[in-house]
Amino acid sequence: MMNVINVKKSYGQGAARVEVLKSINLKIGEGETLALVGKSGSGKSTLLSLMSGLDQLDSGEIWIGEKCVSTLPEKELTAFRAQNMGIVFQQFHLVSTLTALENVLLPLNLLKNPDATKIATKLIEQVGLTHRATHLPSELSGGESQRVAIARALSTSPKILFADEPSGNLDEETGDKVMELLFKLVQDTGTTLVLVTHDPDLAKKCSRVIHLEHGSLV
Repeated sequence: MMNVINVKKSYGQGAARVEVLKSINLKIGEGETLALVGKSGSGKSTLLSLMSGLDQLDSGEIWIGEKCVSTLPEKELTAFRAQNMGIVFQQFHLVSTLTALENVLLPLNLLKNPDATKIATKLIEQVGLTHRATHLPSELSGGESQRVAIARALSTSPKILFADEPSGNLDEETGDKVMELLFKLVQDTGTTLVLVTHDPDLAKKCSRVIHLEHGSLV
């Protein structure tokens, strides 16, 4: 499914340059659930951003299937990401002027999916928010907003789902419920999951746990 080969990433200039990731090599199988764990500043979110094509690496390659996503031109990468990847952030990133249902519809409409409304409506139902479908993000709780974000990320049936501390902005009880839902949906659909988390209990729910320390896998 995914192959990360000798990936390096640094930030800054000259003497102030900081090496964030050092020759990362990682293979992820189809349908696997992988947790990336490590202390703050270890490079977890940076690696996730590189793998999802949201940031550019300094050297190395990242392959998803037969496609080297790290060398794709921006336009092709955007199209590939829309069709093959789902991303869930800690901050939800819902469009404030769109309802819950419309947020889930957004990526489907961009891909001109003829079954967009049917798919989005079913996902809203699966995340338990049919009664909140017409509400704006400002009218939703944090847990509800993250459930909408999860539904939106899975709406295009992505091959791989990236989740960066998806329960980080939620209280413990709400976060547990949201993550339980996320794992159920991923399992039901056979989607590959890459999860960044600082929570060891959450990491244990994944089929494999990878530790990052000072920019290296340990």
